[in-house]
Amino acid sequence: MSTSFDDVAGIANPTRQAFREAGYGSLEDLHDVSYAELLALHGVGRQGLDRIQAALARQGLSLRDAPAAADRSAVVTEGHTGVRAEDIKTHETAVEPVSFVDSLPWPRRVAQGHQLLELFGEVTGEDPVMWGPSMIGYGQVHYRYATGREGDTFRMGFSPRKASISLYGVQNHPRSEELLAALGKHRTGASCVYVNQLEDIDVEVLRVLLAHAWESDLQAC
Repeated sequence: MSTSFDDVAGIANPTRQAFREAGYGSLEDLHDVSYAELLALHGVGRQGLDRIQAALARQGLSLRDAPAAADRSAVVTEGHTGVRAEDIKTHETAVEPVSFVDSLPWPRRVAQGHQLLELFGEVTGEDPVMWGPSMIGYGQVHYRYATGREGDTFRMGFSPRKASISLYGVQNHPRSEELLAALGKHRTGASCVYVNQLEDIDVEVLRVLLAHAWESDLQAC
């Protein structure tokens, strides 16, 4: 399993670049690397490194000699408030999700995108909304951490990218591991599940997974 630094939320571009220039190609490459050694890299700060440690910890991995983690659990509530930290750049856009899917340059992804639009719509009963340039989200939640950092986001969604389809909001629910084990060929990252092609998975299991995630306690994507 390999998780791109681009898929770890809250990591600034200078930090990603510093890791890559130091020879680390993925999140998992940082397992057992010295916290102090990474902190000494130009462009790496404590906040970004703490987020890396948190992402590693979710996979049972860790930086070496990492400081004890502060409480970063979030209170998640339904609906948007319009309040978000200034550095959060990903937000809702006015782009129509159907138009976005139709504009994809990969015919197979266009077909799969429409299939997922239908499936997510049937499960959630919500209208799709574009978040950032390529994520399609369903539902509205607001999160607030003990540090005071907060923002609006979607509850569940997907992104039909060239290399793979990213599924958001389907992990860390009571039956997630059981259903993912039955899903078919996929890989998991720090915050999403990657599927190369819908033909690689059991779409009916995906439907059950989506319904279970939607009916479970609120989480922020």
